[in-house]
Amino acid sequence: MSTPRQHVTASGGSGAAPGPHAGSPHDPVPLWNIANILTVGRIALVPVFLVLLFVGDGHDTVWRLAATGVFAIAAITDRIDGQLARKHGLVTDFGKLADPIADKALIGAALVGLSLLGDLSWWVTGIIAARELGITALRFAVLRHAVIPASRGGKLKTLVQTLAIGVYLLPLPDSVAPVAIGLMILAVALTVVTGLDYVVQAIRLRTGVRRSESGRADDVTGEDVTGEGAATRDTPDDGRTVGEDAR
Repeated sequence: MSTPRQHVTASGGSGAAPGPHAGSPHDPVPLWNIANILTVGRIALVPVFLVLLFVGDGHDTVWRLAATGVFAIAAITDRIDGQLARKHGLVTDFGKLADPIADKALIGAALVGLSLLGDLSWWVTGIIAARELGITALRFAVLRHAVIPASRGGKLKTLVQTLAIGVYLLPLPDSVAPVAIGLMILAVALTVVTGLDYVVQAIRLRTGVRRSESGRADDVTGEDVTGEGAATRDTPDDGRTVGEDAR
C-alpha cells in the first residue's frame, strides 16, 4: 500500500512534479487509463485472495501459497499504478479515491482473514484497522483546508505491514514464528506512531488555518474601525461586507 493518491496536488502530481510525459493541463485524462485499471484490478483481487485463503481449513499449504501469491501481486500493483499515474500524468479524481480504498481493502482483508483463522491476534487487527479508518476520516475532515501528505514513516509503515502479513500468510515452519511476530510488532508500533504524527499534523494545520482566518478578519475590520466600533462596512468595488470577506 504505497503512497495513496489522496495527497495528489491540484496540478496533477502526487507531491512531486509531473513526469516528462505528463499531458497539458487542458488535456482531459481518460478515466480508464492503465493506472486506474491496475487499481480496479487490485480491488478485484481482494475477494479472490480471501477465497484462496479460506479454502479447506485455511491452512492447506498449496492454497496458502496461492493466497500469498495473489496478495503479493496486488501489493506490487499498488506500487506500479502510482508510479505510472505520476510519470504519465494519469492522475484522476477516481484514482485519488479508489487507490487508498484498494490499499486498505487489501490490508484489512488479510488481517481479518488471518485473525479469523486464528493465526493473528484480534487486538493487532483492531489497532491497525482503527488507525487506518481514523486517519482516513481525519484526512477528509481537513481536506477543504489542505492535504496531509504521506510521510516517510507512513510509507515505511505500509512496507512493514505488507512484509509482516506476507510472512504470516506463508506456510512456514514454527521456527520462523519469532520473525513473523517481530515484524508484526514493528508494524503495529509504526502504525500507532505514524497515526499520532498525522493527528499532530492535522491539529497544526487546523490551528494555522484559524489563525490565518482570524488575522485576515482583523486586518479587514481594522481598516474602518470608528469610535463607535463599527463591525462592517460596504466596499464600493464589489459591494461585499467585511463579514463576508472574513469567512
